[in-house]
Amino acid sequence: MNFTPTIPILAVSAFNRLIQQTLASTIPLTWVAGEISNLTRAASGHWYFSLKDTTAQVRCVMFRGRNQYVDWQPENGMQVEVRATPGLYEPRGEFQLQVDTLRRAGLGMLFEAFERLKRQLEQEGLFADTRKRAIPAMPRRIGIITSPQAAALRDVLTTLNRKMPGLPVILYPCQVQGATAAAQIVTALNAAYQRAECDILIICRGGGSIEDLWSFNDETVARAVAASPIPIISGVGHETDFTITDFVADLRAPTPTAAAVLASPDRNQLLQSLDMLRARLIRQLRHSLFQQQQQLSHLGQRLIHPGKKLGAQQAQANHLASRLRHAYQSASQQRIWRYRQLVQRLKHQLPDPGIYIQALQQQQSRLQLAMHHQLAQRLTALDRINSHLKHLSPTAVLARGYSMVRNEQGDIIRDATQISVHEKLSIHFAHDSADVQVRKLHASNRLKK
Repeated sequence: MNFTPTIPILAVSAFNRLIQQTLASTIPLTWVAGEISNLTRAASGHWYFSLKDTTAQVRCVMFRGRNQYVDWQPENGMQVEVRATPGLYEPRGEFQLQVDTLRRAGLGMLFEAFERLKRQLEQEGLFADTRKRAIPAMPRRIGIITSPQAAALRDVLTTLNRKMPGLPVILYPCQVQGATAAAQIVTALNAAYQRAECDILIICRGGGSIEDLWSFNDETVARAVAASPIPIISGVGHETDFTITDFVADLRAPTPTAAAVLASPDRNQLLQSLDMLRARLIRQLRHSLFQQQQQLSHLGQRLIHPGKKLGAQQAQANHLASRLRHAYQSASQQRIWRYRQLVQRLKHQLPDPGIYIQALQQQQSRLQLAMHHQLAQRLTALDRINSHLKHLSPTAVLARGYSMVRNEQGDIIRDATQISVHEKLSIHFAHDSADVQVRKLHASNRLKK
């Protein structure tokens, strides 16, 4: 029996969901270029439009959470580039692009050029913090590099006048937008370097699109800023705008006004600091004067007229001399009395030497008798011991006709069993010795056994 495989039957919603999942998993986030048409801004804040070229079009949606970051207003007929994810609107089964980023056509090339130059200069070390200089806290003169017609110039001058009225400001005019702006900015920078009349330079302009700010992304401008012998503050565009000049400058300010704030000391703060220092100095001077007055008063109380001081010292010296004489006389009398007492005691305690001399002579006689008696006893005992030693001496035995036999090793032979025929021996007599050789052994009854 043949069985035909069963093909699953999908509902429309399930099918649309499958298509949506397939598109999301197979086609990544993609840049698409085209012309805007049928633009609608919904009350919810979402944008709906079509993106078309000469032969095709596609529906697009950009939700409010993404389009709020677009700083310009798109209109029908504009050539744009969108970064979007393809998908299917499941309730109606309509294919559409969900837009993540929207920009004017051609900006992609500018961004690529911006990133390429940024990487190059960063690798060369032009962005390194180690090469950047500190901004002087009290500049004597500030230079501004911008257009005389720029609104940023008015903001900077207003801020500088508010913070530090009377601070000299020098303008180095140049265009800040257009084809010749980069060359004019470099010329203004070189003029400021050659004249060397400022302590700080502010390079600034107001906000705008990336095309408007492009002269500040020029490589020649960046290298001229990096070569500056004067500290430079960059105040280009709004807070969200970044240019190559910002990275190369010694300090970046989010706006031209902020650049003026960073470059100039605050007159009111300086006056407040001076007032605080003056008050502190006055307090310290008053405290020091009070302490000096107290010390002077104390010294004045201790100060005595020299004549009065000499009289007091003379009286004290006389008193001490009188006490010294009295002490000397008293000590002398005590020593004389003590000496006399010791003489009397010595006379009573002094022994009669005759008695001790007689007793000493008697002890000497007794000691001599005892010594002679002991010496005689020791000599007698010594003679007796010497006589015993002579009787026990081997030499005395040998003198009576005996002899001592040793083998070649020096051992004493006490028995015939210790020797063998032809063995060499030495015989020791009371006087001298003789070497012999055994020719024959005579066995005794003990040996035979």
